[in-house]
Amino acid sequence: MNRKIALITGASRGLGKNAALHLAAQGVDIIGTYHSRADEAQALVSEIEALGGKAVMLQLDVGRSESFAAFGTHVEKALQHFDRQRFDFLINNAGVGLHVSFAETTVEQFDLLMNVHFKGPFFLTQQLLPLINDGGRIINISSGLARFTLPGASAYAAMKGAIEVLTRYQAKELGARQIAVNTLAPGAIETDFGGGTVRDNAAVNAMVAENTALGRAGQPDDIGGALALLLSPGAQWINGQRVEASGGMFL
Repeated sequence: MNRKIALITGASRGLGKNAALHLAAQGVDIIGTYHSRADEAQALVSEIEALGGKAVMLQLDVGRSESFAAFGTHVEKALQHFDRQRFDFLINNAGVGLHVSFAETTVEQFDLLMNVHFKGPFFLTQQLLPLINDGGRIINISSGLARFTLPGASAYAAMKGAIEVLTRYQAKELGARQIAVNTLAPGAIETDFGGGTVRDNAAVNAMVAENTALGRAGQPDDIGGALALLLSPGAQWINGQRVEASGGMFL
């Protein structure tokens, strides 16, 4: 029986890397993307191979939709490494952070967030549809900030709100191919995202813990585990849903 293959954008670090390792531990092979750190990408390949899996890392800037046709060709070639023509799971994870007030957000900042968090996943998924197996699954990464509000996140959260609406439309339109599409929305997680604020700023970390039902900020394993759960066989009937993994933040 063929092993499943997951394509994860932004897989070389942070939540993407953690998700890749969780999936690899469950017997899923990985095609990952990285933006600029080839060394981090290769380190992940070595970790996955140590778990008995296979992995290929490809360079991609998800903010440059004009590059997606060429990237699709690279994915087709990468699939030969697994003796396959299609993959099973697509996780649109790659992202950048921004903390700036609504009044001070520039057009350039807005466009960057739109290109990376909404336009990119929209057209990358469209480009890769022919390479996704019928019966496969797509997970779009959103954020708890699309539900609750914290000053300084208006543009970022708006893009995540858009991706949540898109998820429902994708679930509806791809249903004929039995492809399930869901959103996973992390809460505040201790990673280097956004400059590592939640991880490294004690005051921010304490604020998150005080406002989270489980009493702490999230860890990468909390999200990697949730994502692997959504891609498990038992979750195949979950479709068109927003699943928040925040430990009960701002309930």
